[in-house]
Amino acid sequence: MYKVVIIDDEPIIVEGLSKAVHWEKWDCQVAATAEKGQSGIEIIKRENPDILFSDIRMPGMDGLSMIAALKSEHPHMQIAILTGFRDFEHAREAIRLGVARFLLKPSKMEELEEAVQVMVQNLSHRKENTEGEKEEGGPEAAAAGSFIAQNAVKYIEENYMEKLKLSDVADHVYVSQWHLSKILNQHVEKSFSDILNHARIEKAKELLREPSLRIGDIAEKVGFLDMAHFSRVFKKHTGVSANEFRNQMKSEKE
Repeated sequence: MYKVVIIDDEPIIVEGLSKAVHWEKWDCQVAATAEKGQSGIEIIKRENPDILFSDIRMPGMDGLSMIAALKSEHPHMQIAILTGFRDFEHAREAIRLGVARFLLKPSKMEELEEAVQVMVQNLSHRKENTEGEKEEGGPEAAAAGSFIAQNAVKYIEENYMEKLKLSDVADHVYVSQWHLSKILNQHVEKSFSDILNHARIEKAKELLREPSLRIGDIAEKVGFLDMAHFSRVFKKHTGVSANEFRNQMKSEKE
């Protein structure tokens, strides 16, 4: 039996999908449902379903990031998106990330049945071709990994001044810390700490152009709690100390 999970913030949609579709006909079983995106993520991690029906727009959730995370960590998972919005940009991106079907609410029964049929066929095809179909590979997993990497780097660059940890970024993009580390190495060819330090040092270089700011204050502003650590990282990235960099900037102005 194929395991199905249904996530939608409208209870009537969840109940309707659970009861209206003849799941047994497709050798499927609804393993769990959720009416909130965050609890849905936990259910997906617990159940590891074969098929997921999910709304793409739920409070506190980035639907595309969730899809990318799922397709990156679980390439086998078949996903059908339910939405009340005719957002074709979202639809195009979702399909690029590997969504099997993009369904507008309210969906007709034949559309739902066709979606289930296609996803079951995809799962059967994957089973028949397990040797050539590695979990790691494929264009969908690559697109999902690239999407996650871009979102992770953007989040780091926007929050570099905080006490940012790898786990914070992983939570933001809905993947495990281990998986995020792997994605960053594959798609950015840098570790989390390298990306974070680069963002911090670039901002520090900008602030060093302002002579009224003390170097210790700049280090704190860009997220370093330890001045000695800031000095080491700054010299590693620029080849000179922060003070030497400031003097060079002063010389260039004169």
